[in-house]
Amino acid sequence: MTLKSMTGFARAIGESEAYSWVWEMRSVNGKGLDMRFRLPQGFEAIEVQARNLAQKTLHRGNVQIAFQPQQKQLQQSVSINEKLVDELLVASRELQKKIGGELPAIADLLSIKGVVEAVEVDSLVLPDDEVNQMLSSFQEVLDNLVEARSHEGSEIGKVLLAQVTKIEAILEKIEKDPSRELEAIRANLSSQVERLVAESEGFDEQRLHQEAAILATKADIQEELDRLKVHVGSARKLLSGGEEPVGRKLDFLAQEFNRECNTICSKSNSASVTALGLDMKLVIDQFREQLQNME
Repeated sequence: MTLKSMTGFARAIGESEAYSWVWEMRSVNGKGLDMRFRLPQGFEAIEVQARNLAQKTLHRGNVQIAFQPQQKQLQQSVSINEKLVDELLVASRELQKKIGGELPAIADLLSIKGVVEAVEVDSLVLPDDEVNQMLSSFQEVLDNLVEARSHEGSEIGKVLLAQVTKIEAILEKIEKDPSRELEAIRANLSSQVERLVAESEGFDEQRLHQEAAILATKADIQEELDRLKVHVGSARKLLSGGEEPVGRKLDFLAQEFNRECNTICSKSNSASVTALGLDMKLVIDQFREQLQNME
């Protein structure tokens, strides 16, 4: 499966015997899937079916969908202006009394301007074949939007993968940092124990061992490093495109990255490890920022 972003734009033009139309879809990032349609009155049935189609493909994002139909030839009906006909007949009879002659025939009356009026009828009852063609065109614009989101998602995925690689590289540097070597740990622990003894008169040996054990435990970051390795592996698997959508899962991993990194920085009694932890935190923040646009 392909990684997808939540940003995209697509447009599709279609026509049938009676209508021409334009579909437009715009998508930006969002916590869930929010689709808003703008269709003329009378096309509610198309909106319902189009929404069902989109929900099968889209999982997240704020999506604006516009449908602009144009009827090629409006239906017309004929209306007789009966009031005008009555007035014409009255006038004709008055003239007949004065000057004689025949009353106007029906054909003559109908030929007078204003007697017969063509009234446009905007029919909102769409035949099934019209609806199907409009929905087929909607599927086209939906496919185009998915393609646009997939292209951008693929590019963002490359950036995210590079950032995961950076996190992994910093992780390896922390593991290999000289301050984590056994002799360095012993020397640091010995120095801290000496300070404890110097600052406390009558410090008993048992208490000394307890404090030393506490200091050693607090400084141990191996558990956090191990968990970071697992998270790195999980992120790589998600970014491989094996499943979708991955945005929420990657966001959860980013939070776990951040938590383990913060713990490493707080536990560390080495300036070099702390500096590496801060470098990692910067990359994690960049990772989370990029994720905001992933489906």
